[in-house]
Amino acid sequence: MLNRRREWLSITPEPERLLPRAIATLQAGGTPSQQAVEREAERVEQLVLHGSRRRWLTWLRETDRLARAVDPGEAPVELAEARAEVLAVIGNHDALMAGLPGPSAAAAARIEENHSR
Repeated sequence: MLNRRREWLSITPEPERLLPRAIATLQAGGTPSQQAVEREAERVEQLVLHGSRRRWLTWLRETDRLARAVDPGEAPVELAEARAEVLAVIGNHDALMAGLPGPSAAAAARIEENHSR
């Protein structure tokens, strides 16, 4: 039986694998330094190892806001691609989370409700 307090860890690893570079790109407004990517990778690693579902979802929502602040029609290709990657990864994550039992499904429903506003 899956520990319900940690079931969010069973979701796809794409956020922790793909989002650090995309976040660093969005923050830098272009090609990020390797140090910036590593900082973001360390940040997500700490969330996975020591965080909670609430902190994880907060990080995803902050990342979503960062990406949505970029106007894809006005942004350089690199930023538009980082934006698209963030939105795709988070969208997939949220859809998978909705399939988990208990509190995670409820949290996913709240995310979707807030996101559609």
